[in-house]
Amino acid sequence: MVATIVVFLVIAGLIALSLFQSVRIVGQGTVAVIERFGRYTRTLTPGLRILMPVVDRVRAIIDVREQVVPFPPQPVITQDNLTVSIDTVIYFQVTDARAAVYQITNYIQAIEQLTVTTLRNIVGGMDLERTLTSRDYINNELRGVLDQVTGNWGIRVSRVELKAVEPPASIQDSMEKQMRADRDRRAAILSAEGFKQSQILTAEGEKQAAVLRAEGEAKARALQADGEAAAIRKVFEAIHDGNADNQVMAYQYLQQLPKIASGDSNKLWIIPSEFGKALENVGGALGRLPGMPAAPVTDSVTANGNGNGGGALTANGDSAGPAKGSRGDRPPRQRGASGPADDVFFNQDEE
Repeated sequence: MVATIVVFLVIAGLIALSLFQSVRIVGQGTVAVIERFGRYTRTLTPGLRILMPVVDRVRAIIDVREQVVPFPPQPVITQDNLTVSIDTVIYFQVTDARAAVYQITNYIQAIEQLTVTTLRNIVGGMDLERTLTSRDYINNELRGVLDQVTGNWGIRVSRVELKAVEPPASIQDSMEKQMRADRDRRAAILSAEGFKQSQILTAEGEKQAAVLRAEGEAKARALQADGEAAAIRKVFEAIHDGNADNQVMAYQYLQQLPKIASGDSNKLWIIPSEFGKALENVGGALGRLPGMPAAPVTDSVTANGNGNGGGALTANGDSAGPAKGSRGDRPPRQRGASGPADDVFFNQDEE
C-alpha cells in the first residue's frame, strides 16, 4: 500500500514537472527557437506558448531588437605605411532567428572579425590624410560588405560608425605643427591683404584729394583771370570814355618805370622805342607851361650817355648828334610798330 502511494506521488510529480516545462512565456522583442528530438521545428513569437513535454525543447532565445556593439580599437596600416588605431561601432538586427542559430556559431564575434578585416582592406588602399577625412566613405563601404555577408546569417547591419581614428603620437605632433604653420600663414596673408587694401585706399584718397585740389586751383585761377580781364576791360573802357590824351598816357608810363626797375635781382631792363615819343609828349606838355623852355626832340635814351640816333638824349643830359644808322636815316614807321632793333637796354650795374 505504501509503495503504491509512493509510485503515485512520483508519477504525479513528473506530470507536474512536465506540464511546467511545457508552458513557455516568450518576452516582447525576443523569439524562441524550438527543437523536437534535436531537430528544428518552429520559432516561437512573444506570448504564452505550450510545448510538448520531453519531446520539445528551447534551443535558444534570440533578441530581435536592433543592437549596438562597440568593438575595441584595431591597428590598421594605411597605404603610406602608417599605423592608425580605429574604433568602430556596429548597429545590427537579427531578422532570421533560425539562420542566426544554425548558420553561425557566434554571430557577434563573426561580425567583429569581419569588421576588422574589411576595415583593413579599405584603409589599406588609402593614405593617412584621406583616411582622416573620408569617414563617410569608410562607413558606407563597411556597411555594404557587412550587410552582404551577414545576410546569410539572418542579420541586417543598419549602420557602421568610426568612433575614433588615432594616428601615432609623432604623426599627431607633426600634424599639429603643420596646422599651426598653416594658421600662421593664413594670418600673415590676411594681414598683408589688409595692409594692401589700406594702402590702396590711402592712395585712392590722396589721388582724389589731389584731383579735387587741382580742380579747385584751376577754377580759382580761372576766376582770378576772369576778374583781371574784367578789370582790364573796365580800365580800358574808362580810358576811352574819359578821352585821355597822349600827355596823360605818357605821364602814366613814366610813373611805371620805377616799378619796372625795382628789385635787387633786376640787373638788366628794357625800354621800348616808344619811350622817346613819351618823352616828346611830356616835353611838349611842359613846354606849353608859362616860363618853361621847350624840350628837345629825342628818339631814344641810353644809359651810358651815347646816342643811337639823331637828336638823342643821353643819361647825363647831353644831346648827341646824328649817327650812322640812326632813326633820322631810316624812313618813318607806323605808330605802334616796334622791333627788336628799336629797343634800348639799361644795365643797372653800369650806372
